[in-house]
Amino acid sequence: MKIETKMVHSGDRRKAGDYVPVTTPIYTASSYFYDSMDQLDRVFGREEKGQSYSRYDNPTTNALEDLVTELEGGHGAVACASGMSALHLALLAALLDRPRRVVAANALYGATTNLLMNILGPLGIETTFVDVCDLTAVEAAVGEAKAGVLLMETVSNPLLRVGAMDKIAEIAKRAGAPLVVDNTFATPLLVRPLELGASIVVHSATKYLAGHGDVLGGVIVAGESHFDTIKILSRTVGPTMSPFESYLTMRGIKTLALRVERQCANACKVASWLASHPKVDRVYFTGDPAHPDADTISRLFPKSLYGAMVAFELKGAGREGVFRFMERLQMIVRATSLGDVHTMMLYPAMSSHRDLAPKQRERLGIRDNLVRVSIGIEAAEDIIADLDQAMG
Repeated sequence: MKIETKMVHSGDRRKAGDYVPVTTPIYTASSYFYDSMDQLDRVFGREEKGQSYSRYDNPTTNALEDLVTELEGGHGAVACASGMSALHLALLAALLDRPRRVVAANALYGATTNLLMNILGPLGIETTFVDVCDLTAVEAAVGEAKAGVLLMETVSNPLLRVGAMDKIAEIAKRAGAPLVVDNTFATPLLVRPLELGASIVVHSATKYLAGHGDVLGGVIVAGESHFDTIKILSRTVGPTMSPFESYLTMRGIKTLALRVERQCANACKVASWLASHPKVDRVYFTGDPAHPDADTISRLFPKSLYGAMVAFELKGAGREGVFRFMERLQMIVRATSLGDVHTMMLYPAMSSHRDLAPKQRERLGIRDNLVRVSIGIEAAEDIIADLDQAMG
């Protein structure tokens, strides 16, 4: 069964008594009743499948977890209250019986860097940052740090670099360290990290999976060797996605392939137009033939599906100039998210990478004239027209 079909059907139509709902209902119960105490005992002990308490399991959330497990080709999934709670749980699970040392991509979502340095750091977990597009540097960093875990994004936020994940997974395997991948930007339609050797995959379900700007959630998908640890930690710590968010995410995934295919096509048109605009200094797009990671992208991504994120630098603009440009947008939504059906623009220096020091942003190439656009499903001509009039 192809992934587009799995998106529509997996997880649904579970038997409920004498009937089968066509789509998974929203189960709001926080606890569950059994006639037999012996059966309840077995369910609590995970000796028998069933529901006991919603911090442990919920039928709606379980359906979503089964769906995302199918899409990523994993052993099991855990749905969480946010993408960051999912990443936190994934790293804790990966480090539980490993040296407390992380080798992480130096280009990450700002909140991820904050998690590593300001939350995990004081707990004694050390992080070494490395350019994951430099395999020699990755291998050296892993060896020098004696890494317990490697962490990377499939497509980096916000400059859209793409590391050779399959080769990085080989480095991680040789070092005996699990590779944790944030696959939010790519989605399982473009890249499935577990098939390339990763151990754990994380998504912000808020973004492409749900896709309509009405969900806050995250999902972890793992292979067999890590899933039980993640599940046990989840049952104890309780970063649980609510059944309402689970339902909305599952409904959103049914159209994921259609949305992402349209968004990718639109992104190609928008990036091409931006590249020729006299007020644009530089465009960052994974579909650019001159992209520094073009060979890796052509090897790992499906043909013509390069993702729907575009970043660009406004010529001669500083913070005030970027603000004026963004305030002139009439259709494109100024908001701190991505992956929705509508096109969205974000100013990384103000939002996603706000917590990084200005010099650190500069070292990473995140300049004060950089904006990031999440391309939606509107007519590409309308997206371009809005950008054009805002540039003046």
